[in-house]
Amino acid sequence: MSYDYYEMLEINRDATDADIKIAYRRLALKFHPSRNQEAGSCDRFVQLGEAYDVLSDPRKKATYDKFGEEGLKGGIPAEFASGGAWSSKYIYHGNPDKTFRQFFGSDNPFADFYTTGSPLEYSFLQAGVEKTHDSPIERDLHLSLDDLFHGCIKKIKISRRVMNEDGHTSSIKDKILTIEVKPGWKEGTRIIFSKEGDQGPHCIPADIVFIVREKTHHLFTRQHNDLIYKVKISLEMALTGFNMDVQTLDGRLLTIPINDIVHPSYKKVLSGEGMPLPQDPSQRGNLVIAFDIEFPEKLSAESKNLIKHALSLKY
Repeated sequence: MSYDYYEMLEINRDATDADIKIAYRRLALKFHPSRNQEAGSCDRFVQLGEAYDVLSDPRKKATYDKFGEEGLKGGIPAEFASGGAWSSKYIYHGNPDKTFRQFFGSDNPFADFYTTGSPLEYSFLQAGVEKTHDSPIERDLHLSLDDLFHGCIKKIKISRRVMNEDGHTSSIKDKILTIEVKPGWKEGTRIIFSKEGDQGPHCIPADIVFIVREKTHHLFTRQHNDLIYKVKISLEMALTGFNMDVQTLDGRLLTIPINDIVHPSYKKVLSGEGMPLPQDPSQRGNLVIAFDIEFPEKLSAESKNLIKHALSLKY
């Protein structure tokens, strides 16, 4: 990952050496892991150490100012180094604690945290300061009703920072996360990939969490484990009965006789034709058919009389 060292120290490019020192002192104290337990503070402390290591050295700073981070870390031709530029490939030693102690020396404000003679390597961790666990990274996983009915496999590519073998530097690498969607999963189901976030020398990687979001289906609406199917019918059909066909999510065609009088609150329930139950996919919810009865906008006098006559007859 590339950094803007000036931006990291919150200074302008025309900052003096004194400005650089003041900025590093302020921010290093603010983000030191022995005092700041917020997520991301450890990584920020490492970045501050690298920024100060470059900008406080005239040769490294000259190369960075002219050729940017690519020239600094990739190296520049020797003929361009006559002005004092850093011609070798720069690699930060990766020990921000060492940079911190070299800066403060005997005036180290955290002297009480160090043991005389103890190694410099990340001594603030040895002093009992635990690594911070970055906050979970949450992303929506949009699935169709068919995906949630049958189950499926989803593969998602992520890019994350991974620590190199030296334990100090890192690089960006891709990884494929595989999600096995189980039949019957519901909206809001959370799939957690533990510690798959960015790695850092002082931080526990964040968990990556995918949250199921159900796409709208053109025929069915889901209510818990039931499927709701809405159909428009005429008043004649509501009073006299009819047969209707419903195409199920598993490809079957159901022919359903409606012999009852369909009133506005009437529902036809077919047991076991809904969504699989998450805890036992062999069991299923119900298919509930709801009806929208279309009444005629107007009737002739003759039609009204016929209806009155029909309704006056004994059932």
